[in-house]
Amino acid sequence: MTLTEIRRETASRPTRMRINLRSSGIYIAFALIVVLFSVLTDGALLQPQNISNIIVQNSYVLILAIGMILIIIAGHIDLSVGSVVAVTGSLAAVLMVNLGLPWPLALVITIVAGGLIGAWQGYWIAYFGIPAFIVTLAGMLLFRALTLTVLGNQGIGPFPDPVRTLANGFTNGYLGNVGLGPLGGADLFSLLIGLIAVAGMVAAQWRTRSARRGYGQEVDSVAVFVVKMAAAAALILFLIVQLARFKNLPWVLVLLAALVLGYSVMANRTVFGRRIYAIGGNLQAAVLSGIKVKQIVFWIFVNMGVLAAVAGVIFAGRLNQAGPTAGANFELDAIAAAFIGGAAVQGGVGKVVGAITGGLIMAVINNGMSLIGSPSERVMLVKGAVLLAAVAFDVWTKRRAGAAR
Repeated sequence: MTLTEIRRETASRPTRMRINLRSSGIYIAFALIVVLFSVLTDGALLQPQNISNIIVQNSYVLILAIGMILIIIAGHIDLSVGSVVAVTGSLAAVLMVNLGLPWPLALVITIVAGGLIGAWQGYWIAYFGIPAFIVTLAGMLLFRALTLTVLGNQGIGPFPDPVRTLANGFTNGYLGNVGLGPLGGADLFSLLIGLIAVAGMVAAQWRTRSARRGYGQEVDSVAVFVVKMAAAAALILFLIVQLARFKNLPWVLVLLAALVLGYSVMANRTVFGRRIYAIGGNLQAAVLSGIKVKQIVFWIFVNMGVLAAVAGVIFAGRLNQAGPTAGANFELDAIAAAFIGGAAVQGGVGKVVGAITGGLIMAVINNGMSLIGSPSERVMLVKGAVLLAAVAFDVWTKRRAGAAR
């Protein structure tokens, strides 16, 4: 059967009204968790200021999750990102505060330093053949020690105003407020940004659906597609309205949205992104097909170092100082976000948006349990249970798919 015949057969085949739990389960779980904590907190979870706090307080972990998902897709792991956040934040503090360098120059130097750290680790992993677990475990210790050395075991601050604005600031109301009835007023510019984001999301998803259908792959029915897009659009617009009611969009959310968009396009629509999936899916087949595996692995660790440096500057800017304990356990949160968001333990599976969703699930659990006064040990218990459940679900769906064949 030719490709044209396959496409015709697929086009004429009736689509079924069903939901793929493997791809959609994480979003359903996220919605249920939000509803649960909204009820438990009497609506406090979804108040404008609290939503803004959730985004700002967890932005650096979400940035790390973007780089971590690519590494996990390729079949590796990075345990050093928390220490890299600390050392790059301390470097930025020394450059901006102690040496008085202009903040744009200091920011560029810090990001380059993060890339060099990633290149250092990527060389040992990709070209020397040491497992990523060992290399990054060593890096976790090395860069934490370097942080203590640079800071002299004390904090350095305060940071320049532009850096603090990036970490804690909000966009201005450019077009004025508009009335929204019982919701109150909201910035028109922020609302327009939300509408543009929804339109772009729907167009991209429809294009992806059409492409998959054209190649004979199974797709959701139109009804399921419409329900998914309506739910996603309602969520985006609700968040935008709530944020606009508080202090408009946090600048760090603008940065995060740009990173999610850029990395999603890279992962799904570029040769480099497809090769990352190929390496994690079947390393031997990737080598035989001519993919330069070592180069790809090297560059994803360079990318992780760059994103860790960005997260380091944002975290230090939010606290207004670089401290020796910065970044503690960030690697665990980033890894958990990737796996909760749908990454496969064996590699080859995962999405940037899924990792962000996984990170938001962890953030909502942290925030919601804090609002209801749960002790820290109970929060850790719930987060550990959620992570285990996510990985167990991944293993179960794979076994079920294997049995179906």
